[in-house]
Amino acid sequence: MKPFVLLATRAEDVPADEEYELFLRYTGLEERDLMRVRLEAGPMPALELDGLSGIFVGGGPFNASDPPGEKSVVQRRVEAEFQALLDQVVQRDFPFLGACYGIGTLGAHQGATIDRRYGEPISVVPVTLTEAAASDPLLTGLPSTFDAFVGHKEGMSGLPARATLLASSPACPVQMFKVRRNIYATQFHPELDLEGITTRIHAYAGHGYFAVDELELTLAAVRRAAVSHPSRMLRTFVELYAR
Repeated sequence: MKPFVLLATRAEDVPADEEYELFLRYTGLEERDLMRVRLEAGPMPALELDGLSGIFVGGGPFNASDPPGEKSVVQRRVEAEFQALLDQVVQRDFPFLGACYGIGTLGAHQGATIDRRYGEPISVVPVTLTEAAASDPLLTGLPSTFDAFVGHKEGMSGLPARATLLASSPACPVQMFKVRRNIYATQFHPELDLEGITTRIHAYAGHGYFAVDELELTLAAVRRAAVSHPSRMLRTFVELYAR
């Protein structure tokens, strides 16, 4: 089997390593079959798409809506690298699944408006699938509404012209969309479980996702409902595209 690749941007080792472990767990892949590239640590290597089965993108600290003058040199490099990669991905309709930061990268590439109107605090939210999602192979077996972990400062205010809306939540109209047939992005985190989001809450306290005195409230918010359905799409993605 040709490997998949996970493109990551987390600078903190503990949540970065756990993110990779979660993708391994819920895709069912072995380490040899899921390459990890930490883009915050160095330039994106040349990715030969003919040698890959598909691409995953994890979450991260960068926001597409950050004012240009406030973006670090690393963020500007990573954004440029994603723009070049997505040129190829979209042209070839190459299998791609971006989570959280992945929806910002794909949305920006496709000309979407991304701003701070539809951010969601770290929590569990109900995600509802659209009619178009009912026949989508990646979402086979998922209920029409399911709980998912979220936590993001920005969101998409409108769908790109060539995109298909697949899911929404009460406070965020674009929770998932696709471009062409094989290119997907989610605002929610399909890779997370309770242990994983708890690690991130502790790791990113003080990063603006919640007030310094709201740690316990935030931990309680992610425990209010069991989250089990979103991770299914990671294994389904592998089953659909492994080659």
